[in-house]
Amino acid sequence: GDWDFWTDWKDRRLWVTVVPIVAVTFPAAVQAFAWGRYRLPWGATVCVLGLLFGEWVNRYFNFWGWTYFPVNFVFPSQLIPSAILLDVVLLLFNSYTFTAVAGAMGWGLIFYPSNWPVIGPLHVPVEYNGMMMTLADLQGYHYVRTGTPEYIRMVEKGTLRTFGKDVAP
Repeated sequence: GDWDFWTDWKDRRLWVTVVPIVAVTFPAAVQAFAWGRYRLPWGATVCVLGLLFGEWVNRYFNFWGWTYFPVNFVFPSQLIPSAILLDVVLLLFNSYTFTAVAGAMGWGLIFYPSNWPVIGPLHVPVEYNGMMMTLADLQGYHYVRTGTPEYIRMVEKGTLRTFGKDVAP
């Protein structure tokens, strides 16, 4: 959804919770098929690599090629470390139940730290026309999305947002 498209929404609370929960379904299904049928321990990783390839093709041709949004404004989330962790849990413990509980929990817990090197520079505070905002919010301010109503896309003025969507001076 939109939480994974735009950098000014990737620092919200919903991006960290919705995207990992939704993104684990297909890699888990491919992993179960590859492990159950062929005993191959890399089903989730192969699925995520295919997903990321498709997302990069989408980002390049649709977002940059058609509407000229900068690629650093619409990049997909990093899911490869989470997929590797899910495959390693299944390989080490050989249990679908343990993988569903511990592996999926690890998938969600490693999601934000593995994306932080890419997202972190966009959390830098900048001052623009007397307003303090993050660099991601400034990008969203300049590259307006025509299909997004302004009451959904919020730019907080004069504050810095923390990890939990709360504001701090």
